[in-house]
Amino acid sequence: MIRNSSARNLILGALALSFTLIAVPASAQLTSVIRGKVTDEAGKPVEGAIVKGVFLGDVKREFDNVKTNSKGEFLRAGLAPGSWRVTATKDALVGNENVNLTLDPAIVTIKLGSPKNAAPAGMSAKQIEENNKKQAEMEANFNAAKTAFDSGDFDAAILNLDKIIVSLPTCAACYLSLGDAYTKKGDLPNAEKAYLKSIELDATKPQAYAALATVYNSQKKFDEAAKMGAKANELSDAAGGGDASSAFNQGVILFNQGKPAEAVVHFDKATKLDPKMADAWYYAGLSRVAAKGAATDEAKVAFREYLKLAPDGQYAAIARDIIK
Repeated sequence: MIRNSSARNLILGALALSFTLIAVPASAQLTSVIRGKVTDEAGKPVEGAIVKGVFLGDVKREFDNVKTNSKGEFLRAGLAPGSWRVTATKDALVGNENVNLTLDPAIVTIKLGSPKNAAPAGMSAKQIEENNKKQAEMEANFNAAKTAFDSGDFDAAILNLDKIIVSLPTCAACYLSLGDAYTKKGDLPNAEKAYLKSIELDATKPQAYAALATVYNSQKKFDEAAKMGAKANELSDAAGGGDASSAFNQGVILFNQGKPAEAVVHFDKATKLDPKMADAWYYAGLSRVAAKGAATDEAKVAFREYLKLAPDGQYAAIARDIIK
């Protein structure tokens, strides 16, 4: 039988590897996403509206023939950062909005009305020029931050992310990446502040909650970690079936709270969401050992799955010993 303290140390070591890196494309050309909804003047969703977009910068870019679904929703990905004029039409009705695409996916609601009630014309040439210059600076700073982060220069990454935040203080993704940089640097108090700010700006994304759960878990603030982990799971589930990493991290938090039986539920969920997540299988077995005080048949099944996926993994010797 493995003592709980040893198991906890193993899990904490594994958890340290789960911090999310800055989520930006590997190439220098950044792209963004517009996610929106088209409604009538009463706020009801409009199905089958045609959505088009025109880039307001000095380069000709556009998209068209995007249709809304039964909920009035539409999505267009792979767009260049900058200002776009998005127009929706249905029969004789029209509506449009200016959307500034940055590092975060843009969310916009377009209300249809008669043409005379459509939104005003686009930005002036001077506004376009200033916006393009600002966008180019932010893109350069973001690429510099990613390069610094990948090379382990977290101070430089923080410096460049701070520059972006000065220009775009509402960028929730920027604060999320800032928190990641502080976490990798080992500055957990500032990481906590950054993640909390990211949540303040956008409370609908699970990543910042999951990252905070990791920070609190590292500080042995298990109650706070459990709350953040539960929220991350809730948002991940609502977004479409859950996230294996969020479920895994919640299992870790519960195990460290001395609740291995409850942790099993989340580790099992992680293995269902991602059957190839070897560590989830290992900890699913370990939690069962801790909960029952013995290597049950279910625990051995989990350890065997781990060994199939990671026969030379860091916990392979332990898994084999427990099975024996």
